[in-house]
Amino acid sequence: MEGQAILNLKSFINDDFVNVVELIYNSKGRVIITGIGKSAIIATKIVATLNSTGTPAIFMHAADAIHGDLGLILEDDVVICISKSGNTPEIKVLIPLIKSANNKLIGITGNTDSFLGQQADYVLNTYVEKEACPNNLAPTTSTTAQLVMGDALAVCLLEHRGFSSRDFAKYHPGGALGKKLYLRVSDIASVNNKPEVQPDTNIKEVIITISKNMLGVTAVIENQKVIGIITDGDLRRMLTKTENFLPLTAKDIMGKSPKTINENAMAVDALEMMETNDISQLLVTTDQNTYAGVVHLHDLIKEGII
Repeated sequence: MEGQAILNLKSFINDDFVNVVELIYNSKGRVIITGIGKSAIIATKIVATLNSTGTPAIFMHAADAIHGDLGLILEDDVVICISKSGNTPEIKVLIPLIKSANNKLIGITGNTDSFLGQQADYVLNTYVEKEACPNNLAPTTSTTAQLVMGDALAVCLLEHRGFSSRDFAKYHPGGALGKKLYLRVSDIASVNNKPEVQPDTNIKEVIITISKNMLGVTAVIENQKVIGIITDGDLRRMLTKTENFLPLTAKDIMGKSPKTINENAMAVDALEMMETNDISQLLVTTDQNTYAGVVHLHDLIKEGII
């Protein structure tokens, strides 16, 4: 029943919906969203979605509004009132107060003939035929419809603003999601050791360098440029092929085409490179192509990128 109610909302997207998007987009103020009961809970979620997608919003409980919280509403703010019936006592008291301050009022209601539906400057219709509750009492289908209408509004505003993944990262810096959007290779490489040897470094020193830095790899550097890479796998292969390895130097066993990544690249791009090439570490370089360190698969796991 809830799924069908959501599909039915498509027929309610009209000029008022378009005008609401334009009104909020062009507003110099914030969006104040109010409601009572279950609608108030839906209002808080819509507020959170708007805030995280570039539209400043504040929740105001309808009951508290008439006991002092009306002071939240500033001159340029747009007010959205959510109510299934549109006729609750708190809403009837609140609406004239909002209208008297000349703030634009948007109603999200399932009853366009209600007090809210008639008084609002714009109405977003969330009519549902029946609640999913077997007694047709508990707000279920109606609150789902309110939530979906709020999401549709937020997404239209997001697209209208040209809100990008970089903008999204500014508002979601915490957790794995944020890190995927803002964490750069340099943020990881800068805290790692920076193993490096010269082309003529003997094998014993190469082994010590790889073991000491615990990254399973060392870069081979000449004139600050990366000319090769030696991994612990290269050492194992050397031991299986060579009886006397002590005369060997780094240039004798290094890989001459190491996979590198610029320090300004996103960490998630480093992960993609590792997965594509089936490797567990990348050498990091600067814009001048000088050696800057190592990023390891374990670093990405630790940061929650994977």
